[in-house]
Amino acid sequence: MEAVRASAAWVASRSSHVKVDLLEVEKVVDKIQGNVPKVEWDFEGIHYFDNGPLTVQYLFVLDALNFCFWPDKDLSYDHLASGLKLALEKDKTALDADRLQNYTGPQLRQLLNWPRPLPIEEERVRLLHEVGLELERSFGGEAANLVKSAGNSAATLIELITRHFPGFRDHSLYKGHQVFLYKRAQIFVADLWGAFKGQNYGEFDDINSITIFADYIVPAVLRELGILKYGSNLSCSIDSNSEIVPGSEEEVEIRACSVYAVEKMRELINKKFGKQLLSIDIDLWLWSCGVQNIALSHHRTLSIYY
Repeated sequence: MEAVRASAAWVASRSSHVKVDLLEVEKVVDKIQGNVPKVEWDFEGIHYFDNGPLTVQYLFVLDALNFCFWPDKDLSYDHLASGLKLALEKDKTALDADRLQNYTGPQLRQLLNWPRPLPIEEERVRLLHEVGLELERSFGGEAANLVKSAGNSAATLIELITRHFPGFRDHSLYKGHQVFLYKRAQIFVADLWGAFKGQNYGEFDDINSITIFADYIVPAVLRELGILKYGSNLSCSIDSNSEIVPGSEEEVEIRACSVYAVEKMRELINKKFGKQLLSIDIDLWLWSCGVQNIALSHHRTLSIYY
């Protein structure tokens, strides 16, 4: 999305705690020779897929809840994805809009087969209710209708999601300027595109408009590669597992500079090797590298957005 690209570039040009090292970007691009390993959607085998509207419902609920796992060291995205998958396989109505509006914290835990309170559990429950209510009110209870109303446009779908579902409005204020990152809204588009192989509910004429999904893992990988450089105070905070305040300059810079760095990587790959890569493919590659490196230090922010 252009709003995400533009605001990320604006932050990167004024950033004081995080810098994008363009020489290191070029080194990485040269090292991989412009080739990013193809990582298939659901390479872990943890997602529900039936090639129909129920998959869309599953993915929308999944991405509504896809944030902030780190406070529980045993919890990961895999637990969320596979937990919802198993729940649907047992009961095809588990994610119906009317039921989403009524789940409690303990019921959500039971749905996911998780033995203790989830991080920011009350917010997860609130977002489930919000999704169920608005799907019922505006889209006949089905996320598939939300997707259809976008007319095969990724950008339009993101605009619809952020207009109708406040919990997806991943905005920040940075030095008086509004910054848009839209991690969960964009990843929903990417999940549809990946799950349906660019067909049916996953067909988007402007899939190249999507940026990377600014989370915890990708910035940590970019830092490991030398592309992101952190100031000494920020480095100490991250390496000591201190929390970074949501909406702080440091947090916004980490996320926005990650988006900007990958956009620079894309541009350079095109310029030097004549290849038009999608940000989605670069994100999947970086993320898969990150989740396989358990020693990687990432920033810690309590946030509903990622």
